[in-house]
Amino acid sequence: MTPSDSENRARSIQKALERKILHGLSLEWERALIWLSSEYRRAMMKPMFRLETMSSRLGYWSAEKREICLSREFVLNHPWDSVLEVLHHEIAHQFTHQVFGAYNEKPHGPAFQRACLLLRANPKASGDYPPLHERIGKETLREEDRILIRIRKLLALAQSRNRHEAEAAMIKAHQLIAKHNIDLLEHRRDRDFVSVFLGEPALRHFREAYALSALIREYYFVEGIWIPTYVLEKGKMGRVLEISGTAQNVQMAAYVHDFVRHYIDGQWTSYNRNKGLTRYRKTDFAIGIIQGFRSKLAAEIRSEQRAPESSALVKMEDPQLDRYMARRYPRTTSLRRNPLRTDADVLEDGIQIGKKLVISQGITETGERGKFLPTGNK
Repeated sequence: MTPSDSENRARSIQKALERKILHGLSLEWERALIWLSSEYRRAMMKPMFRLETMSSRLGYWSAEKREICLSREFVLNHPWDSVLEVLHHEIAHQFTHQVFGAYNEKPHGPAFQRACLLLRANPKASGDYPPLHERIGKETLREEDRILIRIRKLLALAQSRNRHEAEAAMIKAHQLIAKHNIDLLEHRRDRDFVSVFLGEPALRHFREAYALSALIREYYFVEGIWIPTYVLEKGKMGRVLEISGTAQNVQMAAYVHDFVRHYIDGQWTSYNRNKGLTRYRKTDFAIGIIQGFRSKLAAEIRSEQRAPESSALVKMEDPQLDRYMARRYPRTTSLRRNPLRTDADVLEDGIQIGKKLVISQGITETGERGKFLPTGNK
């Protein structure tokens, strides 16, 4: 039986997609070497990249073929940051052989562990180790399920049509998040941190993306940095926001980030109906909403700080997270962007709408991806 036209088209589309993915892996391999000394970079020979149907592992490095191979099913069905975690793990295996010459050492021996440190790679990301986004959900449900369930219930209450009840529920959820984090910091408990992408990698991001990332970093107990990464649709390197923190805080920050973005889109659709405003005016409107919501959070903090035994949603210094970020990104650069002309009326309208924003619903007990985790780039 000959394949149908639809089957041929589907096969052709998948092959084109896989070619783009392989190109992305090649570009990401080059970026992974930026932390290495020039001597180490010269010793690394660029490998071939291949996707293969595998059931028992996510990827492997073949010294004989000088090839990095990743699971086709894994790459096609997981976010790009999960794929990069496995890619970096396999690059560390390549480094162990080509730079250290440790061919006779056990697969995850001392030389490999040192390679992972140099490359900022996860030494566990292989075999039956759960992919990044699946692991975050499992870790949180195992260790922090009680806190997540309470927050979920409060955010469900924040759907109330009674604005005062909704506001009170959101504030209580924020207080619970803050109290939990303050307790961890004051008792200096050791914590594990994870890093995930927020939003989609793109060649260009509008100003509201940077304003929202600043709000998330300031109020939700995570750190963030804009990093280069592959944009699958364009076949080029672009940038994406990566946040880091405990699994619980990363989930909460990711949910708030997506909630605000969808809120902006919905409000803009209503606001711009019959107006015909340009995309740049949407940026003014979105930044206004973010500013309005920020002022609301700031007012909440001022009110809580006057209360006894305050647990305001205010970011505290976190030496453990600072050390994690310093190891992950030892060299960073701050960029300043010149402000563009804005429409003051549209901005002000956005601010007033942002002051009414109530974060509600969405955090589940199941850990299903898409409920409260960023989807990343497949």
